[in-house]
Amino acid sequence: MSTTPPTPPDEPWNQPAPGYGPPPPYGQAPYGASPYGPPAYGQSPYGYGPIEHPQGTTILVLGILGIVVCAVLAPVAWVMGNNALREIDAQPGRYSNRGIVQAGRLCGMIYSLFLLVMLVGLVVLFVVIGVSASSSSG
Repeated sequence: MSTTPPTPPDEPWNQPAPGYGPPPPYGQAPYGASPYGPPAYGQSPYGYGPIEHPQGTTILVLGILGIVVCAVLAPVAWVMGNNALREIDAQPGRYSNRGIVQAGRLCGMIYSLFLLVMLVGLVVLFVVIGVSASSSSG
């Protein structure tokens, strides 16, 4: 038999430090921990996080429509994408849809350059036709 009397549990030096001692019952968070776990990487612990840029989807749609339907929309997507990326870079962490803006801008850039090459080709074609017509009639 033990002859030492038990110490009362209400003395602070006898209590285990937080994080030590027996684990909490199943389903309960340990002392001081959030019951939902830590926030995901890059998220604010206060519940509000980055928002989508308001023109992101519009830029993507204009870029795709510039390729598929109307080539005039491609330069518009390129310019709007440049402006939106400038806004996104000015406030890092505020907007979450940088990839969508970049995709729409890239579609606009590619088809704008393709459209420019086609226009230069048409001008060259008309110049060649004009030179050949004037030299053959003379």
